[in-house]
Amino acid sequence: MKKVDVLDNTIVFVNGQFMSGREATVSLFDSGLLYGDGIFDTLCARNGYLFKPDQHLNRLFRSANGVRMEIPYSRQEVKRAILDVAARNMLRDAYLKCVITRGVKYPPTMDPRGRKSNLYIFGLPYINLAEKAKDGALRTKISAVRRTPVEALDPRIKSLDYQNLVLAKFDAFDAGVDEAILCDIAGNIAEGPGYNIFMVCNGRLVTPIGSVLEGVTRETVLEIAARHDIPCLERSFSPFELCNADEAFFSTTGGGILPIVEVDKRRIGDGTIGPTTRRIRDAYADLLESGTDSVKIDYPDV
Repeated sequence: MKKVDVLDNTIVFVNGQFMSGREATVSLFDSGLLYGDGIFDTLCARNGYLFKPDQHLNRLFRSANGVRMEIPYSRQEVKRAILDVAARNMLRDAYLKCVITRGVKYPPTMDPRGRKSNLYIFGLPYINLAEKAKDGALRTKISAVRRTPVEALDPRIKSLDYQNLVLAKFDAFDAGVDEAILCDIAGNIAEGPGYNIFMVCNGRLVTPIGSVLEGVTRETVLEIAARHDIPCLERSFSPFELCNADEAFFSTTGGGILPIVEVDKRRIGDGTIGPTTRRIRDAYADLLESGTDSVKIDYPDV
């Protein structure tokens, strides 16, 4: 039996056209490939509803403005294309990524002028980044790699340059744990590779502010906490504080709320998923399932 190739059965969006994943190409001279000169955003769909698309698109366009990149489509056009990718692939629970590069120029120097941006969108069945973790909880290591400081590149820009985050993941894998945690230049906890982080101390949520991505899931956690009368504070905190927290978790589009039960071989709380983490995780799952703050995907008749 011939093996089904996922690229042949995936429809993607490239610069205004829908095509199979097999047909889609990126130029060797694309600045995104050569220099990491691009931005992206990741969205999710649940039960046929795209979650908080406007918040994701606002962040995408803020990132573009932050790196002086022109997006050759309106917010509404990009939103429509993302919805269409989910619909054409018949994805009800989806992981969707929108990538924009500064474009192609020959000769391929670092000069950013005179380029037209490229827009790529693809969708896959929903990816849970913690599905291989034991009991759905993560063991972590604080990496020696630091989060890029705001003086070099504002972390609110969701840039393609993830090299430091990849190196941090190697730290975690080399230590035999699931995921890394990065500190900022001052030595305070910043975030994980693609995750915001929260700790729970005496029933209060605490999350870093400053050198972190303004995550849409992070924003949602803050909203959930407010609705459920869970006190929350945005402030800097040290690795020592994190290791002595009652609970901790990551938040991210790919996986939602991911409990952390170990940091640098130190047990967090009693080493199990704590009650506040469960409460936030369940409320987040209910929110996705309900279709609240979401846009319905219009699937083709089959």
